[in-house]
Amino acid sequence: MPQLNPNPWFLIMLTSWLTFSLILQPKLLTFTSTNPPLNKTSTTTNTTPWNWPWT
Repeated sequence: MPQLNPNPWFLIMLTSWLTFSLILQPKLLTFTSTNPPLNKTSTTTNTTPWNWPWT
């Protein structure tokens, strides 16, 4: 079965992984996010319980 022969496919996988991790990933990480997180304090809402008529 030729698909079990890792000889050509391992080199292709290794090359593509190294290309991504050494060339593409640093370029992608330099972009700033379009929606940066804000340093806001979370506000808690005060909820009142529902008065069910059958309890």
